[in-house]
Amino acid sequence: MLTILGFAMIATFLVLIMTKKMSPIAALVLIPALFCVAVGQGAQLGDYVIEGVGNLAPTAAMLMFAIVYFGVMIDVGLFDPIVRGILKFCQADPMRIVVGTAVLAAIVSLDGDGSTTFMITVSAMYPLYKRLKMSLVVMTGVAATANGVMNTLPWGGPTARAATALKLDASEIFVPMIPALAMGLLAVFVLAYVLGIRERKRLGMLTLDEALAREPEPETVPVGTGGTGGKDRLRKGTAASAGGTGTGSGAFASGTENEDADDGAFQGLDPDRPTLRPKLYWFNAGLTAALLTAMIMELMPIPVLFLLGAALALTVNFPHMPDQRARIAAHADNVLNVSGMVFAAAVFTGVLTGTGMVEHMADWVVGAVPEAMGPHMAIVTGLLSLPLTYFMSNDGFYFGVLPVLAEAGAAHGVSPLEIARASLAGQALHMSSPLVPAVYVLVGMAKVEFGDHTRFTVKWAVLTSLVVLAAGILFGIM
Repeated sequence: MLTILGFAMIATFLVLIMTKKMSPIAALVLIPALFCVAVGQGAQLGDYVIEGVGNLAPTAAMLMFAIVYFGVMIDVGLFDPIVRGILKFCQADPMRIVVGTAVLAAIVSLDGDGSTTFMITVSAMYPLYKRLKMSLVVMTGVAATANGVMNTLPWGGPTARAATALKLDASEIFVPMIPALAMGLLAVFVLAYVLGIRERKRLGMLTLDEALAREPEPETVPVGTGGTGGKDRLRKGTAASAGGTGTGSGAFASGTENEDADDGAFQGLDPDRPTLRPKLYWFNAGLTAALLTAMIMELMPIPVLFLLGAALALTVNFPHMPDQRARIAAHADNVLNVSGMVFAAAVFTGVLTGTGMVEHMADWVVGAVPEAMGPHMAIVTGLLSLPLTYFMSNDGFYFGVLPVLAEAGAAHGVSPLEIARASLAGQALHMSSPLVPAVYVLVGMAKVEFGDHTRFTVKWAVLTSLVVLAAGILFGIM
């Protein structure tokens, strides 16, 4: 009974958000509350929610301060050279822009944090997509899938969880998987090329002059106001604020009140925004490198590292209190939206776990595997990782389901290492799961409905995951 209700709860949630009958945050709270009552455990709802909130509170804290930290780094220009290089490559060609999105997302994903990747990628690419009237779900889909493949880095989370759950060394899991993951990343780039060609056919091939001549759309750029009116080859015109105290990130010019006064240029990087700190560039680069190194070496819990990093970045780059308050206010919308979504997801995961639904669902799935498939449990694990890591948290899958799969595989002579490697195949799809907080950073900043993102991305993410799995089998890794 709990198995059926668990799948029914997930299906109800997905249908409601994909058909836009409910907002994700409302669905994450109300649907599990109703199902908790339906299974006769309404009296324990409060306990389940508190337990879920307690489990996800460190994630919420990490995302809050990561958004502030990397928002400040974007404001002060740390990533400007990378972004300018990508934009120079892209120019006004839709194909190059989509491929550039994939490349940028893959590069930034090296830090192991999805929210950071999405903040930087959307900040850089959103103005180009809007100006050329390109599909924003193409941007979110490509960025999420690229990040999903790169999320398998040892410091990204899944590999460490698999190693911990099966008592293995993370390097023994990850290093042999590199060829398969490289094929997955190549698949993302090919996908970006195909989608880019499709966008080019739909919109036509534009020169920079033709792109600049297009009428701007009256919509606010997601991370930005601020800056004075600098000019470069991608943008010109006035900016929204003249000091470091306006709203927005400071990286881009406004797209609302002042957009009517704009002469039609790209609302891209503003090289003269007042939040830039060129004299502190190497300090900020060193601080970010030290922060990422500390994360990889696990010197402190990640939320603590980002808390300390955000405080230090604000204090050094903006020593005056009004400027610090302005920078915090500039990123408050993203912080509130993401942290609110995390705590709403805590209700969903708390009920799913507390009522025993997730355990019954996992047992049913494992029990449904035919005995004849025992010698092929690595392949079975890879296939199961797609739906299970989408409908469950990584913790639930790696600590709840993976040990059972490994035990079943061991009974047929399948190494736990093969099982662990196969379990990483579904991460390209996992990054678009409604239970992943970072995806709400992506769709929120890109102003894309979560249901639209899901409908577009899932099929491509599944294809990418299958490429990783097939490459792993072909190379004899699993």
